[in-house]
Amino acid sequence: MTRSVTELTVTPEDRRVAWLATAAVGLSLVDAAIPSPLPGVKPGLANIITLVVLLRYGWGTAVWVSVLRVLAGSLLLGYFLAPGFFLSLSGTTLSLLTLGAARHLPARWFGPVSLSILAAFAHIGGQLLLARFWLIPHDGVFLLTPVFAGAALVFGTINGLIAAKLLADTPATDSPR
Repeated sequence: MTRSVTELTVTPEDRRVAWLATAAVGLSLVDAAIPSPLPGVKPGLANIITLVVLLRYGWGTAVWVSVLRVLAGSLLLGYFLAPGFFLSLSGTTLSLLTLGAARHLPARWFGPVSLSILAAFAHIGGQLLLARFWLIPHDGVFLLTPVFAGAALVFGTINGLIAAKLLADTPATDSPR
């Protein structure tokens, strides 16, 4: 019996995605360790990486990094396929779709900060919609919208400012250091 071996070729793009996803997972772990006054209110530090990836390498790479972050982060934090996983996935999905549409807006007016705010609002919107239709089948869940929207505005602004600083301070390279 002859065994066939399949060799995978690892490209510089694969390495870049792996490094960036690792950074995003690390920030997700930091995020999870930060105490929160209200469940679900987190800074979303990994979104800084998503913004940098989106603006530097494109939407497709941002999708890969985000999906890997959600999967690996949920495995490491022990909530893979639990409600928290699906909340994270729904928020990430709506956020990525929003960023995908926002790519076509004038870059002059929609830079890292405004994109971050849009993504933060989309993320919390996706989570609230999933919570309403799956976990808490009552419209009362939407009473939390002002609190979550305020947090999205604050953290979206801060993360966008950090992403803008990172983009300004680090030159684009073909592979991460």
